[in-house]
Amino acid sequence: VQLQASGGGLVQAGGSLRLSCAASDRAFSRYVMGWFRQAPGKEREFVAAINRRGGGYYADFVKGRFTISRDNAENTVYLQINSLKPEDTAVYYCAADQDVSDFYGHAIDYWGKGTKVTVSS
Repeated sequence: VQLQASGGGLVQAGGSLRLSCAASDRAFSRYVMGWFRQAPGKEREFVAAINRRGGGYYADFVKGRFTISRDNAENTVYLQINSLKPEDTAVYYCAADQDVSDFYGHAIDYWGKGTKVTVSS
């Protein structure tokens, strides 16, 4: 599966962004999809995942600001980020796997190239 993330950019604190990740595999609907992020000087961390039926899983720090969704007809997963904070600055990576538990262990089958989000204060 090839994953192409987009939608990152420079935004002021308090603003919003919607990240997109398009997958090449026609079997997209069979995968659990998700997002990770890696801030400068920090390890990559889990952000959110969405299962085949649309159920979402979120990291604790999300606190209602992030929403993950998917469009199986378009082979695309989205991450809506609201009320952006400077600490959200990171490269955001799209991921695909058969098992949602792998997202917590970072044992992901497929990674996309990241899209950079920079939040100015």
